[in-house]
Amino acid sequence: MNLLPARPPAQPVTDPPARLRGQDPYATLADLENPVYVIGDGGTVQLSARPPAGGQALLAAAAPLPPGRLGPAAFRAHHGVQANYMAGAMAGGIAGTELVRALARAGYLASFGAAGLSAARLDAALGTLARDLPDTPYACNLIHTPSAPRLEGLCVDLCLRHRVRCVEASAFVQLTPDLVRYRATGLRRGRDGSVTVGHRVVAKVSLPQTAEMFLRPAPEALVAELLRRGALTVEQAELARTVPMADDVTVEADSGGHTDRRALSVVLPAVLALRDRIGEERTRTSMPVVSAVRVGAAGGIGTPHAVAAAFALGAEYVVTGSVNQATVEAATGDAVKRLLATADLTDCLMAPAADMFEQGVTVQVLGRGTLFAGRAALLHRLYRDHDSLDDLSAEQRRHLEERVLGLPVEEVWRQTRAYLGTHDATRLVRADTDPKHRMALVFRWYLANASRWATAGDQRRSSDWQIWCGPAMGAFNQWTRDTALAEPDGRHAADIARHLMRGAAYLTRLHHLRSSGVHLPPSCDQYRLPPARRVPPPTDAEPRRPPYQSVHS
Repeated sequence: MNLLPARPPAQPVTDPPARLRGQDPYATLADLENPVYVIGDGGTVQLSARPPAGGQALLAAAAPLPPGRLGPAAFRAHHGVQANYMAGAMAGGIAGTELVRALARAGYLASFGAAGLSAARLDAALGTLARDLPDTPYACNLIHTPSAPRLEGLCVDLCLRHRVRCVEASAFVQLTPDLVRYRATGLRRGRDGSVTVGHRVVAKVSLPQTAEMFLRPAPEALVAELLRRGALTVEQAELARTVPMADDVTVEADSGGHTDRRALSVVLPAVLALRDRIGEERTRTSMPVVSAVRVGAAGGIGTPHAVAAAFALGAEYVVTGSVNQATVEAATGDAVKRLLATADLTDCLMAPAADMFEQGVTVQVLGRGTLFAGRAALLHRLYRDHDSLDDLSAEQRRHLEERVLGLPVEEVWRQTRAYLGTHDATRLVRADTDPKHRMALVFRWYLANASRWATAGDQRRSSDWQIWCGPAMGAFNQWTRDTALAEPDGRHAADIARHLMRGAAYLTRLHHLRSSGVHLPPSCDQYRLPPARRVPPPTDAEPRRPPYQSVHS
């Protein structure tokens, strides 16, 4: 094993490697709760958790770095959690009550995937969380839905009813009255004059322009309108002018689902710099501001190296997504979890999005084991090239019904019409006069149901599964290969969080020592996961069990 003593920065390390006294350096480095001292003694070098004794030379040192110290303590204190780690929402309830409950009880912030759920399902889920986690922090996703703004208001109403203290605001391209209402109704002034923020907002963005909305207080026009309507008190309106719209802004790089596919190393520093400029501006102009907004990182977070890199870039917390979808607690089909566990780095494709189909917006999905991406792309080409369903040729219509929709067009429209009649009658009126819009609604039926078929694990439509997924899933699978986290039944969300954060802390300390001139052997390069469990072969008296059984079975 090779280990070189630390040298002053001006003196390059060129000496032959010193001899490491018989020990496994990994065990000492991985003891994150204790310091590491690199000690020279009589021509040998050793790693120790104890400082050098008389006659020994201290060559380098690294302080204790338990994973709970990654990122600023303000995040942990503000959210009441044990680590600067968050599990982001996965729509359709994939990030369901079981996933949120498991992570919250382990000391991590987790967001319930409210997007796409009916009011009844959301009401029931938030009621369950309120009952099971009365004093434990968690979040609920609030997704911007410009085509159906009443859904935002409904979600906010339910969050207020069930006393949800934190929302993860995603996909917002502009601030809306309901988001401002949620934020401002949680503000109050204490007896000492300080401002208490009772409703926390974690905003997910991918552009500095979007981030700026959340780095500043709510627009005066929205606050004034809410005050005029009686939705805010005078005090709440006054305090809303001094508090940023978000406590935390998550910068999302290339990720599953909706994504701008930007590199984290490009957009995160830009948002951090913007946050600092806005803070300096408010200080310079004596504008009141209660607190600085923290900036976190999401997208591509699936290994300890990715977590450590995000913190090294300046992220103050990290948010995971795709990797949680393959856990025991995720509310998606068992077969989907097994499929995700086989994903590689290049197994993701872009496909038309259900909610912004007409605009050509795409989402990132799993390409392995499903034909969804190709079939969805076909639908968008047909929409782009034709003015109505009646313009399709007989061959195109037959292919559409037999190979994509799986139903006659008339039946799909009947189901769509019935849904719109109870949920969004204005679209129904437009569809009756606009044949191209009617075609879009028929195609969106497929896109919306494809995600539901995947969540339910409907084997009859397995070739049509829409599984939101980013490259982090493939990286995670490579990292966990041949370990206790390799199979879906061994992937618990809280264990993944713990190992990601411990691994990142280990790598951070390793890089600190190397930057001090310490050369460690290759055996120290990777954080080590527990090995895969060895399952003895079944005996005649013990029937063979399937390798994975869902907790929902």
